[in-house]
Amino acid sequence: MTISWDDASAIAAAVRAGRSRAASIVDDTLARIARDDGRYNAFTHVLADQARKDAARVDGEIAAGREPGPLAGVPFAVKNLFDVAGLTTLAGSKINRDNPPARADAAVVQALRAGGAVLVGTLNMDEYAYGFTTENTHYGPTRNPYDLARSAGGSSGGSAAAVAAGLVPLSLGTDTGGSIRVPAALCGLFGLKPTFGRVSRVGTTLFSATVDHVGPLARSVRDLALVYDLLPPADAVGPAHHTPALPALGKGIAGLRVALAGGYFQEFAEPDAVAAARRVAEALGARSEVTVPHATAARAAATIITGVEGSSLHLASLRKRPADFDPMTRDRFIAAALLPGAAYLRAQAARRMYRDTVCALFADIDVLVAPTTPTAAPLIGQEAVSISGTTFPSRAHLARFTIPFSIIGLPVISVPVSTPGPLPRGVQLVAAPFRESLLLQAAAFLESKKVVGFTPPAKLSP
Repeated sequence: MTISWDDASAIAAAVRAGRSRAASIVDDTLARIARDDGRYNAFTHVLADQARKDAARVDGEIAAGREPGPLAGVPFAVKNLFDVAGLTTLAGSKINRDNPPARADAAVVQALRAGGAVLVGTLNMDEYAYGFTTENTHYGPTRNPYDLARSAGGSSGGSAAAVAAGLVPLSLGTDTGGSIRVPAALCGLFGLKPTFGRVSRVGTTLFSATVDHVGPLARSVRDLALVYDLLPPADAVGPAHHTPALPALGKGIAGLRVALAGGYFQEFAEPDAVAAARRVAEALGARSEVTVPHATAARAAATIITGVEGSSLHLASLRKRPADFDPMTRDRFIAAALLPGAAYLRAQAARRMYRDTVCALFADIDVLVAPTTPTAAPLIGQEAVSISGTTFPSRAHLARFTIPFSIIGLPVISVPVSTPGPLPRGVQLVAAPFRESLLLQAAAFLESKKVVGFTPPAKLSP
């Protein structure tokens, strides 16, 4: 039977009901990757043999009358900073090629495979997750499926491009300053950054220990929720904070208190980005705009914190193998390593103050709405973007609206929207800590009303 390549829920339902076989789904997926990925450069490694074995195991479970898991037979791929047993975890770097293969899957990879999903490969990213465009010096740039001359975003660019291009229906990424949400927005996908600490990072190569988040990218809210409900919690997070999202999807939004973020979150953005956020906020019933104080300071603090924490992990390699880094990554790590300790402490103090201020807003609202990125996808190699007569570095500017929510660990979902232009954009829905189910509920309402979801001018050929 024919099953839509972008619908994980439909694939799992068909496999579980015996209308299709996981082996056939995986064979089709591997053939599609072999045929099409040369255009996108999303994959760094394809696990054909392992995927076929896993698919055969799922089919065997079903034949034996056993429960195969909620994602039975669904292909997925992961950013190449997640450990995969038997593979060297590259994390987008040249230096990591010399490391031994991982002995076990990362906790999140284990969880999805235990839920019946079939891992088909690992995905391209910015080196050590330090970037927003996946223009990787060592493995080449990942291209946006809607315009191959443009960036897929980053640092989880391969994770977004693989789903947007129809190579897999689901992927996993990480988000430090926007690395799930930026590529989700530029590639027309739903992307979820859960609350900081909600999802286990065991077996994940870190960039910034106090900011890194793990989350999924998908074509629909239901698929996003299916994955979210399987993701294992971090050891410090109790069961009270792991509320299943799927049951909430059909509940509607009666009584939801929504506000549009103004000020900083509308400045230095293209008009289409702000208009999209306003349209989403109004569809959710927003009646007000709120100012998020100190967002500029929060972004500055985040730059110091992530740079210092990231560089500390690579000091030995910076001393011994500086030429083997991407030059931009190396120079930013060196600059951060030279910062005085007092700067890091002040940045952490600013972070705490900002978190208290923003969390206080959620006494009066449930969901805050803001653009995900100020612009649509930039051209690969583009160094600057001009907005309202002001010029910005194009890569760094992409994360202007995502960083202030990352640094304080709030849950955020980026939802895709269509605008008059040919490229997708994203809008962020933000909530108080551990309210992922509420965000997915709101996103599902928007999806049901066709307020969100990107329809390309010319349909991609899967």
